[in-house]
Amino acid sequence: MNRAFSRKKDKTWMHTPEALSKHYIPYNAKFLGSTEVEQPKGTEVVRDAVRKLKFARHIKKSEGQKIPKVELQISIYGVKILEPKTKEVQHNCQLHRISFCADDKTDKRIFTFICKDSESNKHLCYVFDSEKCAEEITLTIGQAFDLAYRKFLESGGKDVETRKQIAGLQKRIQDLETENMELKNKVQDLENQLRITQVSTSPAGSVTPKSPSTDIFDMIPFSPISHQSSIPTRNGTQPPPVPSRSTEIKRDLFGAEPFDPFNCGAGDFPPDIQSKLDEMQRQRWRGSKWD
Repeated sequence: MNRAFSRKKDKTWMHTPEALSKHYIPYNAKFLGSTEVEQPKGTEVVRDAVRKLKFARHIKKSEGQKIPKVELQISIYGVKILEPKTKEVQHNCQLHRISFCADDKTDKRIFTFICKDSESNKHLCYVFDSEKCAEEITLTIGQAFDLAYRKFLESGGKDVETRKQIAGLQKRIQDLETENMELKNKVQDLENQLRITQVSTSPAGSVTPKSPSTDIFDMIPFSPISHQSSIPTRNGTQPPPVPSRSTEIKRDLFGAEPFDPFNCGAGDFPPDIQSKLDEMQRQRWRGSKWD
């Protein structure tokens, strides 16, 4: 165990046992990141990790990037690292996998712990920056270890197996929540793409061809310029063909032949009128002959 856990074993802890065993103690800090280390414990091991991550922080600052803020939830089951606003779990470090924890004596704001990753089995050193609570957070993790060890002795080791099962279930829940969030983001992206497609294909800027206007009898007015066969009617059918002119004698509305004084018979008029008509017809004939 590191010096933060062993230096004051008989010291009165700052939190009640119930707060860590039935609930958790929250803290806010800046997360510098995590890096792989070769050993599961050691002051020099965490010191090298702190130097490495501090250098990476200076590079990010020069590029205008801010150090992310996180919320730590400490209990006898482990240390959870969450996003402060959404409460999304970024890392769930189970207590039995944490092998070392210490605050930096040269920089009072820095504290670290080493945890063995459950998937890769690599030892990762997590480094945090807290302006006022670095030492308090380290002692709170130490108190969680002390309470967990006492429960282990009281239960004869059975409690450890139970906590492992609970930790496995918590990991599964975390994976499902992450998968659910990814699916929600994919659905949102698909909905946005569908809206963009609908807007781009809508006939907002296109000109709809106007159908030819009709009269009160739903008929297209006659136009001598365009041929009637090229203009469809409103119901989509072609108008009937224009009948050709016939040489037959046309009749009026009542079925009678139209009046033509030159084609009437000689007995249809009195003699004086008939003579005048004959004279007019002769003159008409002479005029057409000379033409």
